[in-house]
Amino acid sequence: MRTIDWVPAEGVCPGHIRLVDQTRLPGELHELEIHTVDALVDAIGRLSVRGAPALGVAGALGVALAVQSLPAGEVEAAVARLRAARPTAVNLALGVDTAWAAAREGGPEAALAAALALRDDDIAGCRAMAGRGTALLARLLPGRPKLTVLTICNTGALAAVEHGTALGVIERLHADGRLDRAVVCETRPLLQGARLTAWELGRMGARYDLIVDSAAASVLAGGGVDAVLVGADRIAENGDTANKIGTFALALAAAHANVPFLVVAPETTVDTGTASGADIHIEDRGADEVRAFHGVPTAPADASARNPAFDVTPAALITAIVTDRRVVEPAPAALSANPFRMSLNEEEA
Repeated sequence: MRTIDWVPAEGVCPGHIRLVDQTRLPGELHELEIHTVDALVDAIGRLSVRGAPALGVAGALGVALAVQSLPAGEVEAAVARLRAARPTAVNLALGVDTAWAAAREGGPEAALAAALALRDDDIAGCRAMAGRGTALLARLLPGRPKLTVLTICNTGALAAVEHGTALGVIERLHADGRLDRAVVCETRPLLQGARLTAWELGRMGARYDLIVDSAAASVLAGGGVDAVLVGADRIAENGDTANKIGTFALALAAAHANVPFLVVAPETTVDTGTASGADIHIEDRGADEVRAFHGVPTAPADASARNPAFDVTPAALITAIVTDRRVVEPAPAALSANPFRMSLNEEEA
């Protein structure tokens, strides 16, 4: 299964995007056929497609869709709408920019080639992150044949193309016989952990326990977790990391419990144009998601609510950041130098 992919042109029918509608999981595995940029922007806004790597591929494929299906005078505005669909995840903008640059240089065929290259890079990159992440855990936690790891939100194949980031590492642990069980935070308000991560773990046959978000600190303090693995939607130059709301609380609890806290994300999620977490724009998705779930009211209709989709974890609380190219361990001495300002040759591991 691929979370998102391009369906080539057939006969007189132009090519289009096919993606898994994640809003219907776990009850139904349903794919959407996306033929317009507006439909893709809507799918991104509704979280039918979500997760930083998948959004990057969606952005690039969306540009390919735009340049092949819209009049020339409408393409640039459509690309701008697509780029702004979700502001916190840097991968969406990067995917759009990559394919748009190719389109302006070489036209529709070049745009599609760039998008498909990004798709293939994501598949290879997730495999590389799984290898680096499992090797790092073996080094950080020697003598433990099987691990219990805690995670939040969904960072599996549904957040990428074929494999995942943090959940991709967990999948590799399971395949290697090194996973005892995963502990999955439900991830309010939209329950991506309960709906999506639990579904993926079940499909791979891995043992897991689902917990309410507010139980995570207690579970960590109780000593039953070996490591915390999370994804990222944007990593600042100094190593501060934006991820699903609740991640910062997990990092604080992990530090208290002396449990390694690992961020697993592709190199494309590193944004050296953002100096620190203070410069990351945090998307607020509005009160409705907090006041109700699946259309069922859970609070007074006029309740005031805040709904930040992400929070920022300071680099000082992160044991290591694992990308497809390297492992960065932002020790205090490195933080002042901004670890992601260093070249890959200096930091590659």
